[in-house]
Amino acid sequence: MSDTNAALQKKSNIKVGIRPGRTKFIKKANPVFVTAVTIALLALFLMPFLYMVFTSLKNQTQVATTGAPIWPAKYPTYIYPGQNKNTYTLKVNKSGFPVDQIINMNDYAGKELEVYKVPMPNGTTKEMALIKGYQKSSIFIDPAKPASDPIVWTGYYLSLGRSWVFAPQWSNYVEMWNDVNYPRVLWNTFFYAFMTTIGVLVSCIPVAYGFSRFRFPGRDFLFVVLLAVIFLPTTVTIIPTFTFFTKIGWVGTWWPLIVPSFFSNAYDTFLLRQYFMTLPRELDEAAMIDGASPLRVLWSVIIPQSYPVIVAVIVFHLVWAWNDYFGPLVYLSSRMDLQPISVALQRFNTLFGSRPELIQAGSLLTLLFPLILFFVAQRFFVQGIVITGVDK
Repeated sequence: MSDTNAALQKKSNIKVGIRPGRTKFIKKANPVFVTAVTIALLALFLMPFLYMVFTSLKNQTQVATTGAPIWPAKYPTYIYPGQNKNTYTLKVNKSGFPVDQIINMNDYAGKELEVYKVPMPNGTTKEMALIKGYQKSSIFIDPAKPASDPIVWTGYYLSLGRSWVFAPQWSNYVEMWNDVNYPRVLWNTFFYAFMTTIGVLVSCIPVAYGFSRFRFPGRDFLFVVLLAVIFLPTTVTIIPTFTFFTKIGWVGTWWPLIVPSFFSNAYDTFLLRQYFMTLPRELDEAAMIDGASPLRVLWSVIIPQSYPVIVAVIVFHLVWAWNDYFGPLVYLSSRMDLQPISVALQRFNTLFGSRPELIQAGSLLTLLFPLILFFVAQRFFVQGIVITGVDK
């Protein structure tokens, strides 16, 4: 009996589970695994963006060629320096029977020649520059030996393979910049976004302050009505508002787009109100004891403590105004000189539908400002989102 108890005691002392060496390996491997998974997910998420960047730098030939590489590239070319100035008479088969072809190498000095992969008699393949190409035979010269004689290759030159070399076409951005009149539409977009942002701040901050700090009859009911506006589709109100702005003569101007922003919107008001409610009321009371009025409390106490949420509202609205397409399309369709970048880019896409490289270049330039804005205001933006609606 005692031997059995001793054996059971010995077994109970044995550690069940993973051995210490394996535990250390898992502890070291976990960060590596998490990092690898994060990088893989990030790469998967950024693939469409990278494809956009690559497409914006392609040329028309690459876009139209099946099987072209995803990265920006072009067929290699060779500029003949003109060391060989001789004249040759070569037998070539143009369309079924051999004829004499006179080639004066001096005529090709300084010219850009296409490069093809030509099979050689010894069974190898060599990159050669095309001088003359026909259906049955073609004339090539060796780029590695520019002073050598030209050779005749039997076969159709377009059936030969060609290599690709990395060649980003930065001129796509210049062409798009000029065709869209980008400086003008960029100014229109900045003006629209800046003015409406001022309207949002001037109108939403006092309304949110009133809902968060003052008690008055029907406050909760009015706040519910304000939030209900969020669920009202824009398409329901577009006809009556367009009719109203037409009657007062505002269609074709900035006024229908800018003036409504000075009347508080529900989304930003709710965001600001939730943040204001997290601020201690003792701050207000201390300021009032010193003789501060409600507006003074808002200006000197509430706003300085609310920079994170205010920056978040600014970022939200600037991005919304930057991407706003429906409003400017409706009210500025007859004024191309006032249209922001969203409408101008869509018009450009319609005109250059066969030039995806230019379309992607325009899209990337349009994305540039929101990306810079987000990275600059990232700290305040994230802080405002995290703190809003959470008791401190």
